[in-house]
Amino acid sequence: MVVATELGMSLATRGHQVHFITSGHPSRLRAYEEGVYLHTVETGQYPLFGEYTHYSLSLAVKIREVAEQFSLDLVHVHYAIPHATSAYLAREMMRPVALPTMTTLHGTDITLVGAMPSFAEITRFSISVSDAVTAVSEFLRQETFSRLHIERSIDVIPNFVDGEEFQPGTCESVRSHLAPGGERIVMHVSNFRKVKNLPGVVDVFAGVCQDMPAVLVLIGDGPEREATERRSAERGIRDRVIFLGDQEYIADVLPAADVFLLPSEHESFGLAALEAMACGVPVVGSRIGGLPEVIEDGTTGYLCAPNDVPCMRRLVTGLLTDDIRRRQMGAKAREQAMHRFSRAAVVGLYEQSYARLIEMVHDR
Repeated sequence: MVVATELGMSLATRGHQVHFITSGHPSRLRAYEEGVYLHTVETGQYPLFGEYTHYSLSLAVKIREVAEQFSLDLVHVHYAIPHATSAYLAREMMRPVALPTMTTLHGTDITLVGAMPSFAEITRFSISVSDAVTAVSEFLRQETFSRLHIERSIDVIPNFVDGEEFQPGTCESVRSHLAPGGERIVMHVSNFRKVKNLPGVVDVFAGVCQDMPAVLVLIGDGPEREATERRSAERGIRDRVIFLGDQEYIADVLPAADVFLLPSEHESFGLAALEAMACGVPVVGSRIGGLPEVIEDGTTGYLCAPNDVPCMRRLVTGLLTDDIRRRQMGAKAREQAMHRFSRAAVVGLYEQSYARLIEMVHDR
């Protein structure tokens, strides 16, 4: 989970001791980081359980084990299910020793998993019993209240971007490789799931191709990749679409884009859009979810209805044919990203929340 990893590494650089408790190696944890420790959850197999593994139970035991061994001040989990549930169990096993727990909601834990009848009640309970809860956008905060009828405080702490890693650059070598004929570059980054609206990406770009020479660079992978390749071929633009697959260092590629396209059908925040903005790349995206909290329509990018292909085509083409407007909008996007969503500012908000949480729990 990118945000959790970046937050943990940022806290370590500020002098905190951070323990990742996870089933696998955290994304973007690339090398040794002073103050960072990794603990792997082992699920194991037992004949009585058949083919099912009980990760949430194993995670609860591991949280308790690490909390006791290293005298953790608090546990911060990301996503309500199963992590907030496991944190609750670990906290109960620790009693009477206090183990403050914070849960950060990111989106699918509320809008997809939390909306399933079989998970709604445990999601509601797990959020309600967390000592503190945050959401990455005001949209997600309100969705949590309305969908789960939560009656507790939820603070909004947005995602953040590292402005030193993600920044504007010439990327001439990358551009010459991706667009050897000097074509304009439209870029999209996602996990290639249905909510990312890959058909919309292809259809918008197919329209742009009728207006000018351009290439579409797709970064990421997932269940919709094969369908996206087929749709590109059906639209007659397969030779203009470049599938780069998963890229660990997308900051090396993003600045090469002229426009970032994100016609998602759902976004609780839009981290990919924020990272593009930090690179000085204007975003054309959907007017849904948390994206309007990230993109200022007409200033740092443009917003349309998710399936309004003509609107997005017109706006993308307009940016690609107006260098001055595109550069001005890209500069505004970078300025907004650094002003509202910088690493230092947002990590500072988490530190303040941690301090309040620890004080509250120990004053009980």
